[in-house]
Amino acid sequence: MSLTDTVGDVRVTTHRDGDDLLSAGLGFRGLAGTPSAFARPTAPTQTELRRRAIHSSWKGIADLGPLGGFGTLYGRMPPVPGREYTAFATLPGARAPHRVLVQVPDAFDHGQRCLVVTASPGSRGIYGSIALAGGWGLPRGCAVAYTDKGAGTGYFDTADRTGVALDGTRAKAGDIPLEFEPADAPTDAGIAVKHAHSGDNPEADWGRHVLQAARFGLAMLDRAFPDEAPFTARNTRILATGISNGGGAVLRAAGDDDEGILAAVVALEPNIHVEGRGRAFYDYATEAALWLPAALGSRFFDGVPFARIGLASPPGWALRAAMLRAHGLLHAAMPGAQADEVLDRLRAAGWQDDAMKVGAASTSLDLWRSVAVAYASAYTRRAAGHMPCGFAYHADVGAPFDAAVRASWWADGSGVPPGAGVSLAGGTDVSLDPTLPGVRCLRSLWEGQGQDATDLRAGVASTAAKLPRADLPVLVVHGAQDGLIPVAFSSEPYVAWLRASGRSPVFWKVPYAQHFDAFLSFPDFGDRHVPLLPYGFAALDRAWAHLTEGRALPEDALVRDARPRGGGSLTAEALALPPP
Repeated sequence: MSLTDTVGDVRVTTHRDGDDLLSAGLGFRGLAGTPSAFARPTAPTQTELRRRAIHSSWKGIADLGPLGGFGTLYGRMPPVPGREYTAFATLPGARAPHRVLVQVPDAFDHGQRCLVVTASPGSRGIYGSIALAGGWGLPRGCAVAYTDKGAGTGYFDTADRTGVALDGTRAKAGDIPLEFEPADAPTDAGIAVKHAHSGDNPEADWGRHVLQAARFGLAMLDRAFPDEAPFTARNTRILATGISNGGGAVLRAAGDDDEGILAAVVALEPNIHVEGRGRAFYDYATEAALWLPAALGSRFFDGVPFARIGLASPPGWALRAAMLRAHGLLHAAMPGAQADEVLDRLRAAGWQDDAMKVGAASTSLDLWRSVAVAYASAYTRRAAGHMPCGFAYHADVGAPFDAAVRASWWADGSGVPPGAGVSLAGGTDVSLDPTLPGVRCLRSLWEGQGQDATDLRAGVASTAAKLPRADLPVLVVHGAQDGLIPVAFSSEPYVAWLRASGRSPVFWKVPYAQHFDAFLSFPDFGDRHVPLLPYGFAALDRAWAHLTEGRALPEDALVRDARPRGGGSLTAEALALPPP
């Protein structure tokens, strides 16, 4: 570990004999099924919580359905016995700790030492990237180091002063160290969430989180195999990989890697921001939250899966368009013309048609608003009870299973409410379009004036990527139809920037791939797309072959022949994976 790393007590657990590192003993069939029940719902054991957390992390990222191809066309699920080392770590200058974890398989490859380091996608908990980093690395004998990058599911209830302990169980503040314990939070502040309320703007330090996890991984390998220590970047190849926010985090680590400890970086659908190029996530997320609902009335969205679910009657898209016109933001008078006017506006802002069609699902699920709330609070460094635009998180009350829901927050939560028994409150009125005031407020933090807007834009600016070293292999894999992190706003400008700066990244823009492989198990949606995860596995294979065998890095054009799977099972021909 670096002298600047602060790491608490390390918890060591073994996972063998019906338990393992990759699936917690569930195997493929268990992971593809429903979550296992707790013997005592209000007091789950550490083992039960870990199993549930691994299950939800796999199901949230991978398509494990019978048509999806996992285990036949890509990936495998052997039992991987071994040990886990987990701790709370703190970056220099940070207020709150974060969680780091290292999985060391019993079959660690001592001949070709390998450490895969990864960051959780979205704001997920520590196992969030297990489907990618663990799924690729553990079966081949690599150790895997994880970081929640300052987010995660260590929800703190300000009413009863409970949070999440290192083993995942809930405990009172002051009894033992907690994953997140906000200082001086009032008892009526609701639920405090680390990403939104730590006061650290963790996204600004994504790269440092990944590099710290890599150093922690090397230190735990020293502990696991003391006779072979020290493990260093000179004798252990370190591959960084991640999905979505985790993909952005490993690219940020590539730019922050002044020590040269990373051997290669593979980023899938990365949320990455380059100053002066592309668009920052908060910018286009709040734009989508405000405008995309009003576009859904256009015939452009007829037949698009998930485009119009979950919206109120009368149709929510027509109400949004009418309200925007009432505020003087639209000129057209008729609903159809209003929707088309919004489409023209979004296209002029850089939105491509495929991204809007797939992004309609995030619109109908209210994902844009939900995510933007957490980011606004993080960028402005607000505490629970003082979130921008009047938003707050509250525990759902009144149900007989409240205690059971709370007990499973660490395993079931996504890191960004609503969900898992935590609701998003505030930012609404009693109009026919009740969420519009909060969305307009969130958007004004990007476009408007005042101290809050200035603080937010400064917070976003601090997340800009830096250039990686010239000889670092960087592979970027992104779906051409990504509707949450559109490739035109993120990977394409990042790759163009690298090339203009003398770097030689590999860029696979995968036709028909979108952001959520987990959505592909739904009928109609899966018929139109290919999963992205197999291309991530293939990119890791190529990066590893380059490092160990000296093979040339692949070309960009190797994935141009991918096509939708249709109504049947995914085939090798539809994937058109590049050769190993």
